[in-house]
Amino acid sequence: MKMMRMKIAHDARPQARTLLIATLITLALWFLPYTSFLTYPFRLFVTFIHEGGHALAAVLTGSSVQSLSVAIDASGLTETLTPQGGFFSRFLISSSGYLGTIAFGALLLWLVRRKVKARVVLVGSALIILGLTVVFGFIAPLTNLTLQPFTVLSGVVISAGLLAAARYAGLRAANFLVGFLAVQCVLNAVFDLKNVLWMSVATNQQTDAMNMADATGVPALVWSLVWIGVAVLILSTAMRAYAVSRNSPSQPDLPFEDPLEV
Repeated sequence: MKMMRMKIAHDARPQARTLLIATLITLALWFLPYTSFLTYPFRLFVTFIHEGGHALAAVLTGSSVQSLSVAIDASGLTETLTPQGGFFSRFLISSSGYLGTIAFGALLLWLVRRKVKARVVLVGSALIILGLTVVFGFIAPLTNLTLQPFTVLSGVVISAGLLAAARYAGLRAANFLVGFLAVQCVLNAVFDLKNVLWMSVATNQQTDAMNMADATGVPALVWSLVWIGVAVLILSTAMRAYAVSRNSPSQPDLPFEDPLEV
């Protein structure tokens, strides 16, 4: 009995090599000494996406966002007011941080594979960060005097950096940056979920899983495992769609593109 083997479509291989290189660079920068400053802006980017997931879920379920803050150590906090008895709202808000980050990374992977220009993706990402900064990091906190200058500063700087890359970076560099952002979102969310799983077992530290445990009585460990399962499902679905063959490469200007056969 032969086992089925999954193969990456030929026209997807250049993009796959680019993502592999982005992954290796990310892991090297994480584990090599004195290199954490190089990934610092990307960690802030991922934190904005994580907190933005909480904020978006709150708005969609009728809750209000009091503030969205990103700290200098790249941690984040989103404060919301949920209507009494709003179990579904609490569930969605708590779940949308890690899963929202995974989904955003999967979306970027999908866009890399499709015909969406990298510069458009970078501009869209910049507008998302800028919108989160202005609406939830600046305007909302003004109502309760909880404004945090670092959140506003970092959000504006990241947005400006993405816009500058969209305007001035070469096509290959822009495409690589989109892939790198996708890898950052996915890997950071996966490692964060691993840490949440460990904290659910070994500590009483307040986490999104602990928030769900307080709201439902279901142990934080269970919620951690549920989120990990959903994250695996999202990633597997994204990678299957990513590997599907197309008539022609979506991003012919990616680095490491295979030469055309003549």
